Amino acid sequence: MITNKPTDIDAYIAGFPEDIQKVLEQIWATIKAAAPDAAETISYAIPTFTLNGNLVHFAAFKNHIGFYPAPTGMESFKKELSVYKTGKGSVQFPLDQPMPLDLITQIVKFRVAMSLEKPKKKK
Repeated sequence: MITNKPTDIDAYIAGFPEDIQKVLEQIWATIKAAAPDAAETISYAIPTFTLNGNLVHFAAFKNHIGFYPAPTGMESFKKELSVYKTGKGSVQFPLDQPMPLDLITQIVKFRVAMSLEKPKKKK
């Protein structure tokens, strides 16, 4: 079975029903606003923002949006994320609830600050 993997975030979002596209576009815009210097790519077949390494990823699933701020982004927001299903470096935001865009902004800004403290990666 051959599936067309998206080559950019627009193509990724276009592959979903319109209601999910709207949610993904909100999250995409929220991350872009919080990390204006981050590069956008597709990594692990999902939308990814990078800034001196991976910053955050996000993806749509049947019942939730997966948000992946790496373990450091999870640990620092443990209390705020406690109302969601979480994993080591992931959180699930249910599609039947409003997306916590303010929380996403806070986490992304935190990840940007951490990323900028790291020594620059060599190309």
